[in-house]
Amino acid sequence: MSLDVNTLQYPKRDSDIEHDRYAWSRLAERRPVAWPGGKHLAVWVNVSLQWLPLHAGDDLADATAHPAILSPDLRHYTLRDYGNRIGIYRLLQAFDRYGVRPTFACNARLAQQYPALMQEIVARGSEIIGHSWHMDMPRPEGPDQAVGLPEDSDERAQTAASLNALRRVSGRDIRGWFGPGHLQSAHTPELLRAQGIDYFCDGGNEDMPYRFHTRLGDLWSMPLSSEQEDRFVLMENFHAEGAWLRQFADTCDLLLDEAREQGGRILSLSLHPWVLGQSHRIRYLEAALEYVMSREGVWSAGAGEIVRAFAAQQRGTDEAAP
Repeated sequence: MSLDVNTLQYPKRDSDIEHDRYAWSRLAERRPVAWPGGKHLAVWVNVSLQWLPLHAGDDLADATAHPAILSPDLRHYTLRDYGNRIGIYRLLQAFDRYGVRPTFACNARLAQQYPALMQEIVARGSEIIGHSWHMDMPRPEGPDQAVGLPEDSDERAQTAASLNALRRVSGRDIRGWFGPGHLQSAHTPELLRAQGIDYFCDGGNEDMPYRFHTRLGDLWSMPLSSEQEDRFVLMENFHAEGAWLRQFADTCDLLLDEAREQGGRILSLSLHPWVLGQSHRIRYLEAALEYVMSREGVWSAGAGEIVRAFAAQQRGTDEAAP
């Protein structure tokens, strides 16, 4: 019995990717980007403001939050609480000292739990993006993990509730999203677009934004790499703080070199107040910020401001704005 002629055909396969969510192209061959004021390097510092429940759930979005699945988990609850009560204010002082304009990814539950902190963030005029309800949300996966939650499942309600609450508490029109643990289901992009989100920060495959297709219109995928993330480097890879600082400086140097030759680049830095906000680590963050902000051609801006500046230069190209 012979096989049907279409049996071994894969319509979504090309030389590089097997889906139609975004196109593939080499970064070095794209239209050069010029940041405002002729700057070369856009510095995006993203601070995750998170609330972790004292009692662990059965199915965690962030598997490292309650690693032993203890309830009550006083150790990990108070570690995050330390970040929101003490560590964040050390970060804010460092940002002010070196002229850094951070973006804050906020759990909606945190916005309710720490009103004084939210008032501080809002008063600073910093950009705020969605970060789900809290860090103990169900993982976006179903019986078939490749498919994920049904589109009419709890994820839709969770996404809407978290964004509505964050918009209400902050008084801001939230346009960006960062999923806990960088996680998504197969339907997350459509659900975000339906809630008025313009860009999300869950991908780690780029140094610059790119269009991400959904049935409801395109999103921008913003490059928030875990490779420079404080928790990933220090807590998961067990690197010393000095090693993290050297890696950050090396990244800064290389991206500046590329930007001068090929057009603007983005240096993203993902931070957690309960990690680098600790008393024995804060000086390494201060050193990193001093280093990058002392370099010529650096522009510190919020994630939304960066993606808007990028999108305005992409009309007429394959990366035209959504």
